[in-house]
Amino acid sequence: MGGRRGRLIPEKSREMAVILIIEAHESGARLWKACEVLEISVTTFRRWAAGNITDLRKGSQKNNPRKMTVEEEQVAIDTCCSKRFKDLNPYKIFMILLDEGLYIASVSTFYRVLKKHGLLNHRGNTRPAQNKSRPPEKIATGPNQVWCWDITWLKSHITGMFYYAYTIIDIWDRSIVKWAIHDREDETLAEELFRGALRDNDNPNVWIHSDNGNPMKGTTLLALFYSLGICNSYSRPRVSNDNPFIESWFKTLKYDVSYPGKFSSIADAREWFAMFVNNYNTKHAHSGLHYIAPKQVRDGEYPAIVKNRNKVVLEARAKNPIRWSRHAKQLPEEHIVTLNSGSLTTVKTRKKAEENAA
Repeated sequence: MGGRRGRLIPEKSREMAVILIIEAHESGARLWKACEVLEISVTTFRRWAAGNITDLRKGSQKNNPRKMTVEEEQVAIDTCCSKRFKDLNPYKIFMILLDEGLYIASVSTFYRVLKKHGLLNHRGNTRPAQNKSRPPEKIATGPNQVWCWDITWLKSHITGMFYYAYTIIDIWDRSIVKWAIHDREDETLAEELFRGALRDNDNPNVWIHSDNGNPMKGTTLLALFYSLGICNSYSRPRVSNDNPFIESWFKTLKYDVSYPGKFSSIADAREWFAMFVNNYNTKHAHSGLHYIAPKQVRDGEYPAIVKNRNKVVLEARAKNPIRWSRHAKQLPEEHIVTLNSGSLTTVKTRKKAEENAA
């Protein structure tokens, strides 16, 4: 009974109850008798007298000084649901605000507030991503170390007629290294694409990954790799996740609001593709790059941008340190990318090629 009655006494009245019991006890009343009048136990009284008047049991209401106020939660909701940010996820919203020198809440807080008010939904027309086991990986710590490439179909206005977009992507900065659009899949066209890509990048010592399509394993292209001592690998059969970067790029391409769906001619397809690639490389806030554009990473601007964002977070923490339990989460200043490289089928290593040439 004492414990139940103790819960009913408001926290603001518990200090007064302690004072009254102490006065009664000093006046000659027995301690347990004075506690019985208020229907609390002696143990409860002693806990309150020691300053622990807050109910610490699970499920009880507590005053959390780090908790956002109702007004602050509303600001977070209004920001996420504003016309400007209504199609962006909290990660992208958070990074954009940091670039503008504004800190409202952490990414996890944005998600927590949206979930609390029933506003957290998957934003997109596809199913949410699923975690799966990962095969061996290749690591890229800089540009022109690992490239991926593939070919995707672009519909024309004529049923059954397609154009073929050849694309090479650098997994480190997600930039499109080289592309071309043709009316067919052909290993000779793939060889021309790679000759241009390698020439434009000063013939780097690059690892090239692709799936198992016929143009990817054509003798003309393999002969080029062999002559240059380039290593390459292939995805496992029927496992598109082994080539995730280029598949993700194709999704970005075809799910963009500006994607026309069908092209009237190959010239029309090339014109639109060139515009999109330029915009993607220079302006696209890539989630895999902490919402920094690929060209900014390739040009070496990544550390400065990350440093500025971390500075904004630290300044926000200094203004309201009670909201952080331990430390402010910092973005990594070093950018490293890994590739699920599947079977890692090597065509020819550069070392062997040099030995044979000698």
